[in-house]
Amino acid sequence: MNHSPLVSVIVPVYNMEQYLSETLDSVLASDYPSFEVIVMDDGSKDSSLQIAKAYASKDARVKAYTQPNAGACAARNHAIALAEGELILPVDADNTITPVFIRKAVEVIVQDDEIKVVCPRADFFGDRSGEWVLPPFSLKLLARKNIMDTCALYRKSDWERVKGYCEEIIAREDWEFWISILKDGGKVVKLPEISLHYRIRNSSKRVTDRSLKKHVIDVLNKRHPEFFERELGGPLRYRRTWSKLINKAYRLFHPRVVFVNKDFADFTSFIKALPVYFKNNEAGSFIKVVMSCVRLIIKGKNWS
Repeated sequence: MNHSPLVSVIVPVYNMEQYLSETLDSVLASDYPSFEVIVMDDGSKDSSLQIAKAYASKDARVKAYTQPNAGACAARNHAIALAEGELILPVDADNTITPVFIRKAVEVIVQDDEIKVVCPRADFFGDRSGEWVLPPFSLKLLARKNIMDTCALYRKSDWERVKGYCEEIIAREDWEFWISILKDGGKVVKLPEISLHYRIRNSSKRVTDRSLKKHVIDVLNKRHPEFFERELGGPLRYRRTWSKLINKAYRLFHPRVVFVNKDFADFTSFIKALPVYFKNNEAGSFIKVVMSCVRLIIKGKNWS
């Protein structure tokens, strides 16, 4: 590889003294020549911060920071703000990666500016074993379920573009982030080999987050109504798999008529989602989507 952009591996930590060393050892075993590790302790009550500092004292690639407890999204955002890398790879503090993952992912993403995310195949270990089989990426499927793990390579410029991870959502924050990154276009590439080992624990966040389903869906609908309008014909429903069918049935009893000039067809989903923005009084989101639509129109139209 002629160009080896710096990769910032982001490791948020909260009370992970039992697993953190194994995670950091796996990252530091990477065969990629240019990376740093940003460990952000989120106010742990155990020895996680001391372990991170010990690694930082022995290896200049590791940098250890701490903050008052504020949650995984805030810890990731704080760490990425401090990161110097052009590329970002979040790794949870109880998981491990293979030595070739970073190198293989960088080789892919530098080939094409349209590639927004490079994700790994993954398997489980701990309280469960076997491959974690996730479906091929599509926006329509992403609108209904979280089909990508947090651990995937992307550009820091895209994190900046979407204003980082949403700190309002307290579960499935990676789902909201991938929607933000990808809803206006971009390719996702999955590496062919298993590169992420995902630890399953009965107390792990992915397990406990299941009780927050309503909260997650409410926040997603609030933040991305135009995306769900476009992909599902209306909001994401609590019975997610049936969202598109439920929205079609709803429109039979609550019809609406929307007229959009064919030269401005890119505005259609936004116009249909306007009632949601007004209902939520989301002035900032309203302006953001307007600007996004304008950019799409300017990009796609010839004004000469």
